[in-house]
This record gives sequence, structure tokens and C-alpha cells, in this order.
Amino acid sequence: MTAMTSTTRPLLNRRLAEFGTTIFAEMSALALRTGSINLGQGFPDTDGPEEVREAAVRALREGRGNQYPPGPGIPELRTAIAAHQERRYGLSYDPGTEVLVTAGATEAIAAALLALLEPGDEVIAFEPYYDSYAACIAMAGGTRVPVTLRPHVDEGGASFRLDLDELRAAVTDRTRLLLINTPHNPTGTVLTRAELAAIAELAVERDLLVVTDEVYEHLVFDDAEHLPLAGFPGMRERTVTIGSAGKSFSFTGWKVGWITAAPGLVAAARSAKQFLTYVSSGPFQYAVAEALALPDSYFTAFRADMLAKRDLLAAGLTEAGFEVFKPAGTYFITTDIRPLGESDGFAFCRALPERAGVVAIPNAVFYDHREAGAPFVRFAFCKQAEVLQEAVKRLKSLAG
Repeated sequence: MTAMTSTTRPLLNRRLAEFGTTIFAEMSALALRTGSINLGQGFPDTDGPEEVREAAVRALREGRGNQYPPGPGIPELRTAIAAHQERRYGLSYDPGTEVLVTAGATEAIAAALLALLEPGDEVIAFEPYYDSYAACIAMAGGTRVPVTLRPHVDEGGASFRLDLDELRAAVTDRTRLLLINTPHNPTGTVLTRAELAAIAELAVERDLLVVTDEVYEHLVFDDAEHLPLAGFPGMRERTVTIGSAGKSFSFTGWKVGWITAAPGLVAAARSAKQFLTYVSSGPFQYAVAEALALPDSYFTAFRADMLAKRDLLAAGLTEAGFEVFKPAGTYFITTDIRPLGESDGFAFCRALPERAGVVAIPNAVFYDHREAGAPFVRFAFCKQAEVLQEAVKRLKSLAG
């Protein structure tokens, strides 16, 4: 047999050349190797509601979803998604033509961008951004244009804010789409009504499509309010809204997400989605349909639990010497490590397991402008209270 000849041609598509192993895989492996508490990757360490788990078991035993479900998602789940949007936000969607079930929110993002972008189209995304955004834009042949959320301190505390003038200035004749994330991962920023109204006006004025990642819609704290961008004037027909059962019900392994949008946008995303996973999560779709019908008391208790955990970790990080940007949403806290005499988030996070037995994520990985994110580090608080308490105890050793 002739040996395979070598080639000088790169094995990896040039569009994906910048994307290797994710920082999450690296830091999770480091957590395992060192026995550290993993506050890096954003998944809960407890399961969601027992009745939802039982609904999945019941579907398995009854043979529902064990074979290929319908491509757009089972009718029961699409109906439940539409009912959720109507009940919570007054947004009316046709389950048959305006709802698409996906393999988590990540596939929803990929399908939407692959369907809606042409090579060379510009996509504006807020940085720091969820890492799949950059990869999906690249796979679609688009050009990402970051608009940076910048740290801001006032009487309300430290937070990251959007500069609307910077956003307007970023739009060019080549801009096709705005990729919006609120509540925002990793900063915890929740866009205000005034900010969303300004974004909507810009999208209408410049005839832009919008993909809005709202997977943390049920995790907003204090005085923050989640408002779907699709509900603003002129946005219903140009907005693809993305939701997630993983984030709303703490079943991240089930990978059930969805899109709600006008028929043409859903049809476009479905055209791409059918050649990605085709279908997924059959029995879990039935369970998520029941989860979406849970009473408001579930969402209230879920939010209250996460708020208590946010406050526990935020207080501990402050005592350990970090500057804390207390999030208005999500289950992540961004911190500034400069008060600890550090400035390189990558070096800090790679050394932290040995120094304190805790794993975090350097925010710079979410930036095109790495220098803007260099001193910031993200911690996840979607863990059991006793785990957070132990992490805080370990982190306090950094303060000397």
C-alpha cells in the first residue's frame, strides 16, 4: 500500500483557522486535572424540575420521540413556544410557520446566520461575545464587526454599557445583520427599553435583519426587565428571536432551543438547519413542551435562587479583592483583576487552579480587541450554594 502523501495545503478551512480548541475545553480539563471547583463553563450542577424530568421519562417509555421527530419540531413544543411568547410578551406567533425547534441555541444561531448571510456581509455583534458567534459568522462567510460594551461606574455600581453612537457609526452599506444578546453573556448587561428602541430605529432606518439571542430571558435581577426586541415598532418582520430550554430549565445536556420569527425568516433558517442536525432531542421536546407551561411561580423561584447565588459569589469576590461587575442578568459575573495586581486574564486563569483551586474564564477570549478584555475574568454562579461558599473561601486566599 502506498503511504499517504503529505500536502502543504492547510487541513483546516481558512475561515475556521482562528478557531481551535475552545477555552472552555482547556479550562474544564484543567479543573479535572487539579481537582478545582469549575466556575468556568456555564452549566448548573443540579438538574431542573423533577416533573420535567419525569415528562422526558414518560415520553421515552411511551415511544414518543424515539424515532425522528418532525423537522421543524414536534407540534406540541412549537405550540408551547408560541404560547410562552404570547403569555409573557404579548407576541403572537403561528406554531406552524413561525416557530422552529433546534439543537440548542447554538444551532439556532448557526442556522440563522448560515441562512441569512452572503459572503462579505458584515455582522455587528457586541463584544465581548459568546464564542460561537464568531465561528458561525466565519462559516457563513460573513465579516464580524465588533461594537464594544465598555466598563462604566456610577452610583449604581460597576457595569458594562453600550455606546449607541458607536453602534450607529459601525453600520455601513455592507452591514446585513445585527447580532444582539440580551441578557448579555458574559457581562450580565440587560439592554434597557431606551437602548432597545434605539437599536430598533437603527435597524428599520438601515433595513437590517436582527438575530437576537435571548436565552437568559428568565434570569434578570433587581430592576432589570427583559424586553424582546421583536416587540418594538418595525421589528416583528425582521427579527429572529432565539430561546433555550437549557438556560430556562437547567437541562443544558438536552440541547433544545428554538427560533421564533416571521415565516420567511423561519423558512430560511429551516433550510440550513435540515442539513446541520436535521432533527434532535425527540423525547426531550415533549418534556420541554410541558416545562414551558409551568406556572409563573417556577420562574419566580428560579430567578430568586440565582439572585441569591449571584449575591453570595459577588460578595465573596469583592472580599477576595476583585472589582465586581454585578450582573443584571444571566448567571455569570465579570470581574476586574487589576486590584489584585494582575492584568493578564489568560495568565491569571491558567494559574488560578494551582493558586486557589478554582477555575474561571478569561474574558479576552470573547473579544476581537483582546486588549480591551485583558484584565477581565468571568465566573459562573449557577452552582450549589455550598460549592460557591467553598469557592469563595478558596478565592479569599488571593487577598493574602
